[in-house]
Amino acid sequence: MSNLTGAVWRTSSRSNGSGGQCVEVADNLSGVVGVRDSKNRDGGTLTFGSEAWRAFVALAKQQ
Repeated sequence: MSNLTGAVWRTSSRSNGSGGQCVEVADNLSGVVGVRDSKNRDGGTLTFGSEAWRAFVALAKQQ
C-alpha cells in the first residue's frame, strides 16, 4: 500500500458536480497517483505509478 499522506485530492474539471459520479485524483505526490470514488472517500484507493498514470491519461485523451 502506498503512503498517501499529504495527498491533495481534486475532481476532474469535466465531471458533473451535481451527479456525484466522480473520481478524485491526487497527483501531487512523488512517484505515485491515488484515485478514489468521490462518493465513498473512505472506501479504498487505487494507486498507480506516475509513469503508468501518464500513459493511461495519454491513451484516454486519444479516445
